[in-house]
Amino acid sequence: MQMMDSTFDIAATAAALGTAACRLDIDAVAECDSTNTRLLERAQAGAPSGTVLVADKQTAGRGRRGRQWVSAPGDSLTFSLLWRFPPASPAPAALSLAVGLALARGLEALDVREVGLKWPNDLLLRGRKLAGVLVELQAGEVRSAVIGIGLNLRLPADLPPEVAAAALGQALPLGPQAPSRETVLAALLAALVTTLDEYADGGFAALREAWLARHAWQGLPVRISGGEVAEGRCLGVDEDGALLLASATGPRRILAGDVSLRPAEPGDGAS
Repeated sequence: MQMMDSTFDIAATAAALGTAACRLDIDAVAECDSTNTRLLERAQAGAPSGTVLVADKQTAGRGRRGRQWVSAPGDSLTFSLLWRFPPASPAPAALSLAVGLALARGLEALDVREVGLKWPNDLLLRGRKLAGVLVELQAGEVRSAVIGIGLNLRLPADLPPEVAAAALGQALPLGPQAPSRETVLAALLAALVTTLDEYADGGFAALREAWLARHAWQGLPVRISGGEVAEGRCLGVDEDGALLLASATGPRRILAGDVSLRPAEPGDGAS
């Protein structure tokens, strides 16, 4: 594991990872445009599965649907993981859901409670956004993915009020004895290794019940917007990771894509 010009202590992360450290190759940089962009380049150059790039700061961090992920040194944990699945493993169609589950498990191992999952790629803490996931497939490699993760440790002081209140939610409430970024990263990576192995063996079907147990919108009235517009009651997800919706016109199956999920307003008529 190589230490680059960063305040991040890779040796501490490796020590906290224990035996999982041998599955990972971690680099840290003080600043880059996007860890996903840089890791996709390394993937094209033949970087091995388990390569991790963590940045103190991203200047052009990307979220889903072209949104920018705001990060600041010490306030955020932003990293990307390259993962290459065996040829016989399921295609990573529902990979963002599996990653969300892994992050929830990692945080729970640090005694963080009330973490919920929002389809298809967000983590919530008491209903507000705590982390996001961006999965990008390596060009020409259907079973090779770069998984980008942004996690709020605490909100930057200079964050615009409207973003702090609505978009990013609240800081990770770990109390005065808060674990370091290195400890948090180690917990997330350990959970990712375990969960991605499960995904490779059994697809999302093997993880579905665990995902549903943390589903923040289960049984609630919702509105789907973006590529497909629909309203109804959220029934969860199927074994392929598609969202299941009970609408006024009957059951609907919403596929991943340019879709957002929001609570429906009163009077929307969701059934």
